[in-house]
Amino acid sequence: MNRICRGLRLLCVLLIAVGLQLPERASAAEEEGAPAGALWVLSLDGVVGPATADYVSRGLGAAAAGNARAVLLKINTPGGLDQSMRQMISAVLASPIPVIGYVSPGGARAASAGTFLLYACHVAAMAPATNLGAATPVSIGTPMSPSPDGGEQDPGNRPEQGNGATHEPGSAMERKVTNDAVAYIRGLAELRGRNADWAEQAVREGVSLTANDALKLNVIDLIAADIPALLSEIADRTVNVQGREVSLDLASAPLFVLDPDWRSEFLAVITNPNVAYVLMLIGLYGLIFEFSNPGFGVPGVLGAICLLVALYAFQILPVSYAGLGLMLLGVGLIAAEATMPSFGVLGVGGLVAFVVGSIILMDTELPAYQIAMPVIVALAVTTGAVLFAVLGMALRAQRRPRGYRVESGHDRCVTVEQIYDDRVLARFEGELWTVRCADPLQVGDRVRVREIDGLTLVVDKLEA
Repeated sequence: MNRICRGLRLLCVLLIAVGLQLPERASAAEEEGAPAGALWVLSLDGVVGPATADYVSRGLGAAAAGNARAVLLKINTPGGLDQSMRQMISAVLASPIPVIGYVSPGGARAASAGTFLLYACHVAAMAPATNLGAATPVSIGTPMSPSPDGGEQDPGNRPEQGNGATHEPGSAMERKVTNDAVAYIRGLAELRGRNADWAEQAVREGVSLTANDALKLNVIDLIAADIPALLSEIADRTVNVQGREVSLDLASAPLFVLDPDWRSEFLAVITNPNVAYVLMLIGLYGLIFEFSNPGFGVPGVLGAICLLVALYAFQILPVSYAGLGLMLLGVGLIAAEATMPSFGVLGVGGLVAFVVGSIILMDTELPAYQIAMPVIVALAVTTGAVLFAVLGMALRAQRRPRGYRVESGHDRCVTVEQIYDDRVLARFEGELWTVRCADPLQVGDRVRVREIDGLTLVVDKLEA
């Protein structure tokens, strides 16, 4: 039975590990449901993160594989993570079919990372009463990583959301980050023949534009109230796609709307910092419970799965490894306190390390990727309450007088441990008792308890 349980645990761990590394392609059902020559519609709605990057990148790949005429990418985002933004832009630039960026509906925005993405599209369009810009990178104090051409670039998990205010970089690190972002967006603007000077202003000064102003400054190509109007406006246009001139006469093309699939929805859930944080704690406490009570099975399997999912989420989130290390140290100290009571020293220290690590865990200033303080406080209070409850039980157990029933000691076999000044001592109920026997005794002799006379065991010697 134990061997079967171990096998099931290993199988669950392997299944979750394989499931998290599924190839980045659309499902067969998605490809079969799209007619050939269709205009695929993808929607980027919300903060740019790992889930949206996965959805857009796989959607563009599936559209190309499904013989789509073009992809219409509807954008409404306040910005997000730099690594996710660059993943989507790389997919747009590598797409063998045209990608039409469309900021809609009215009231939508393409701020920060959305501005970069709109610049990367073959056609940039906006609906009335929309805006774009505020692309100033927010430095988070992480080291720069070398770029392929020998320079330095943003290491990846850096937020790109601007606040709309003028930003004058001061430190060398801020200048490097800003210059890298400026070079990136100017390259996109020059590739698509759009206003590169304003793009640089959007990064350096965090400026924004309305749809009408963006059209006047050659930041976008056109304004359209809805998708039919957009298709009518671009019907006589051609764009260069990887060295080929491609017509955008798409008025007769059927529309195919690609919604996020289960993988994208799953990524959106687990890459929520609060969810990943709770999953990690469930995993750690599940494994601790399993190791302290081996053979139960369920806490170990559940803990391993939750911990793997949390680590996968942290791999693609802007995580501070110092914060993660402090959290692990805190949980370890709390577990040590529960197994080796130190009158609160390890427990209190572990609780402090756990709270500090939780606060600095997410290495970003984006509100959407911060762990909510009420979640940290609730888990810290719960952990502290459990810790001090365990400490209280341990102290009460230590102070409680030991008791036993006289009848329960009859016919018990004990071993003589010491002979001191003609007093024979044997261990009974965890303590040394005086032994009285009619036969001479030596250390190591086995005796059977016949009766208990006060604090003396009356025994009979057993034959070897």
